[in-house]
Amino acid sequence: MIVRDIPPETADPWADEDQEQPPRTRSWTAQDLSAVLDGTYVPPQPTVGHRDDGIGLFYPGKVSSIASESEAGKTWLALLACLQELTTGRHVLYVDFEDDAGGVVGRLLALGATPRDVRNQFHYVRPEGPPGPVDLVDLAQLLQLRPSLAVIDGVTEGMSLLGLEIKDNGDVARFSRQLLRPMADAGAAVVTLDHVVKSAESRGRYSLGGVHKLNGLNGAMYLLENVRPFGIGTTGCSRIRIAKDRPAQLRRHALPHSSGLYWYADLVIDSRDEQHAKANLYPPVARTDEDQAATDEHRHRALQAAIVAALEKAGAPLSKAGIEDRVTGKAADKRRALAALVDNGQVLVTAGPRGAQLHTLPTSSPPRPTSSRDEVVTPRPSSHSFRWDEDEVTHHRPDGAQHRDEVDHSPGRAHP
Repeated sequence: MIVRDIPPETADPWADEDQEQPPRTRSWTAQDLSAVLDGTYVPPQPTVGHRDDGIGLFYPGKVSSIASESEAGKTWLALLACLQELTTGRHVLYVDFEDDAGGVVGRLLALGATPRDVRNQFHYVRPEGPPGPVDLVDLAQLLQLRPSLAVIDGVTEGMSLLGLEIKDNGDVARFSRQLLRPMADAGAAVVTLDHVVKSAESRGRYSLGGVHKLNGLNGAMYLLENVRPFGIGTTGCSRIRIAKDRPAQLRRHALPHSSGLYWYADLVIDSRDEQHAKANLYPPVARTDEDQAATDEHRHRALQAAIVAALEKAGAPLSKAGIEDRVTGKAADKRRALAALVDNGQVLVTAGPRGAQLHTLPTSSPPRPTSSRDEVVTPRPSSHSFRWDEDEVTHHRPDGAQHRDEVDHSPGRAHP
């Protein structure tokens, strides 16, 4: 259903499928394949938004998505792309189901947008119910401005507001067909902001809800993994991985990962105060096998130190589950670290009630594992200005000096 083709007095985009619908754009006739056959066809290119090196983020006329846990930087990334489009003189549409104008526009201004550009080119919509005929006229008028970017902030909340079920693939497809695709048909790069399931180990490439949220995308899907929390007066960082790239133009600018998700960028927000924030979208930095091995060893030792600290603090034997509850990190990594401590005699295992295994520290302990910051591997020189090697964030200042923000390895804070 194309918004610009809907008669304003009779159309109801949320009517049942068996009800009479207005005329649609003809799409069942054979297409002209001349450009594909004669070699003049050019595949879609990601030209909306960009990393610091100029490589793009989103495809015009395609539907893409950004998904993450709460406070991992979804909105920051979307607003950075909005700012980049505004500075080139383009229009941006922002449909917000989660926040309010003060929160969204406040962050956009903090990133450096001018009030004039926001007033003239940034079109903020805060729906309070399903769109009726008058609402469709308003939306069609906004699309006549040909925005280069259309952000849908809060897919779960938006579907709920429109009476749709996020786990129903039919409803997911309906939401896309009736709201997202008309915006893409108007030429905008449509970007939805969505949540992921809580468990990092079971979520895979999917956002919360029906699998059609991923399958129905014809652009890209990015997953954000928070490295350092975002907040006022802090420098936050999230790693951006590619979960899907239908036009296949992004992965060649990314680095592969064992998870199957490609590392595309690091989003760094330096929030100095409520009125000023500096955003960077750094490209990935390749690491040698030696770098990776040293990083893995450092993370392993950090987890061991956190496990020993948790046992010391508990003052009583802990089960494996009790240890995992007290130490942050991937479950598989924590199990390997604990097994190594047991094998080395640094942790003792005794039988507990109902077949449980209880873990204690020996009375006379072998040398405890350390995660000395002196042992952090210094990143190899790189032309990039930012690098995150699992346990540290290094910022390169304009004068060439480096400032390293190291992850806190205090008890219970081992980095995954």
